[in-house]
Amino acid sequence: MNHRLHILALALLALAGCANDPAPQEQMRLTQQAVEQARAVGAGPQLQEMQLAEKKLARAEKNMGEADYKRARVFAEQAELDARLAEAMLLNQKSQRQLDELNTQITRLRTQLGELP
Repeated sequence: MNHRLHILALALLALAGCANDPAPQEQMRLTQQAVEQARAVGAGPQLQEMQLAEKKLARAEKNMGEADYKRARVFAEQAELDARLAEAMLLNQKSQRQLDELNTQITRLRTQLGELP
């Protein structure tokens, strides 16, 4: 009988530990905001990081619906970071293209100036 009480007590402690994990409402909001912001600058499914962000956000939403808040928080945090990485990579690519264009224009101007008498 004592052994059964011990097992029951451990099971109750395990359940209580799960119940103590609050719903990550704020993290979910931040993640959705990060994904929307990445989309707004043009990050789409062509970027692997954006695909990962969207999949992980969907998984976090599923976990929220199942009240598995610990996993929801983990997937939401990962999705937020993936979305921010996708945004940063896209902005970096855009900046590199602008820099390349400016360097082309500078080279063209130098060539034109060199042709002046």
